[in-house]
Amino acid sequence: MNFKKLMMSTLLTAALFSTALIQANVNPIHPNPVTENDSKATIVGVAASNENFSTLVAAVKAADLVETLNSEGPFTVFAPTNDAFGKLPSGTVETLLKAENKGTLTSILTYHVVAGKFEAADVLNAIKKNNGSFTIKTVNGENLTASLKDGKVMLKDAKGNYSTVILTDVGASNGVIHAIDTVVMP
Repeated sequence: MNFKKLMMSTLLTAALFSTALIQANVNPIHPNPVTENDSKATIVGVAASNENFSTLVAAVKAADLVETLNSEGPFTVFAPTNDAFGKLPSGTVETLLKAENKGTLTSILTYHVVAGKFEAADVLNAIKKNNGSFTIKTVNGENLTASLKDGKVMLKDAKGNYSTVILTDVGASNGVIHAIDTVVMP
């Protein structure tokens, strides 16, 4: 199944994905104020304009996902910051960026992408409507589970590890970015 068909198949599941991370008690990194409100910048353009996402942008390029994430979308991206990538074991990022690991890198990156545009309010509503946690199907095909802890939105990955959403609703012409503090793994 191609990437666009996979995204469309997850759109129905993702359509339920609705609530506000803004209401969560987050410590935002400061996105570039020009591109944050620039309706012409795509998700890749917005991320590339913010130094906090330089590792993510390098990974997206290495996985040949730039064209996909520049397409019409819409997409919601849970974008790991450079600090999030820095939490991985030493050498992991360098290894993933090698051409022979493109499949693994693509799998990890698409695990951070949801088909559809879901702002913070949508995520919070979905968590509340689903008794405190909400399963999110990613374009990778695997699930993330969103919940609240101490007023912050947490994402639980397939390995049982958690990431905290630290910045919400960074707009792009083809979706929205929510920054996270830890890379989630399928």
